[in-house]
Amino acid sequence: MDAAALRAEFPVLERIAYLNAGTDGPLPARGVAAAAQELEREAREGRLRSHFERRMELSAGLREAYAGLLGRPASEVSLTTCTSEGIGIVVDGLQMGAGDEIVTSDQEHPGLLGALQAARELRGVTVTVAPFARTHEAVSGRTRLVATSHVSWVGGELSPPGLAELDVPVLLDGAQGIGAVPIDLAALGADAYAGSGQKWLCGPDGTGMLWISEGLRDQVRTTRRAYGCLAEPGAGLASPLHPDARRYQASSQPAEAHAFALAAHEVLARFGWERVYARARELAAELGRRLADAGREVAARGDSTLVSWRSDDHEAERERLGASGIAIRDLPGRGLLRASVGAWNDEHDLDRLVAAVESG
Repeated sequence: MDAAALRAEFPVLERIAYLNAGTDGPLPARGVAAAAQELEREAREGRLRSHFERRMELSAGLREAYAGLLGRPASEVSLTTCTSEGIGIVVDGLQMGAGDEIVTSDQEHPGLLGALQAARELRGVTVTVAPFARTHEAVSGRTRLVATSHVSWVGGELSPPGLAELDVPVLLDGAQGIGAVPIDLAALGADAYAGSGQKWLCGPDGTGMLWISEGLRDQVRTTRRAYGCLAEPGAGLASPLHPDARRYQASSQPAEAHAFALAAHEVLARFGWERVYARARELAAELGRRLADAGREVAARGDSTLVSWRSDDHEAERERLGASGIAIRDLPGRGLLRASVGAWNDEHDLDRLVAAVESG
């Protein structure tokens, strides 16, 4: 599959310069077809035992797919509904309290901050905020967890290498990482990694994953338990939890969502993950250079797929660009516009965006 064939998998690109995968990725036609096929099967056959067996089959396949991108066995990966759910599982499961500290950065998404706010307000945990590139330097003797982003949602900076040298657990928000850039969990210093299926993996809303290292898994309690978390549901209150990551599995996820996510994963895998990563980052770097040449102040970024730039009226400019068929987002409270560049984009998308920015 070449770049043109990959682009043709996404119907929205026929009309729109879609540069918003950091919010929700473009949907491949094959994913939509796979979901429709599952729903048609359910309508035709009913939702009986075979339906639940099918759900389990799809669930196992999706865990394998996500685990491959993380470079870990599927037994260490659980399926969630979003990045925020995975973050919440870890933060809540560590059962921290007064006297404990969580270190985070000044560039975190509300999806991570919500879990930290709950730990502070409900459990008395101290939350310390440090500059993103120096998060590791804020760790103290009270720190129980560092919670920060693999790729900053603000400008696309990468997490600092110093995280790998810490002796405290590191939880990474991978919403802008998985599917966008290569992942080496050991090099990142990660003990837990929560990600999304609907962003750079182009899956449906309500999909995501959580990886927790074997060492940290013993410390993260399963505070929310449902049928899928139990190894022997028929044993009632005596049922043990699954010994692997399934103990953290989301309560209920539809077969059609998993079929969609698997089909989307297959589209990108056929192009080749190394090519997906390289093409997206190359296009993003080019966009950053072109916006800077156009006189825009581009936010600090790393070798990632995000490009943000200063805007005097970010909401109005986002709306203006949207009316021109260019899908980006603004970052409330930061005065920035952000483009998310994927392997499915091309030079024409960049041309449209830069020309529209310059005309404003």
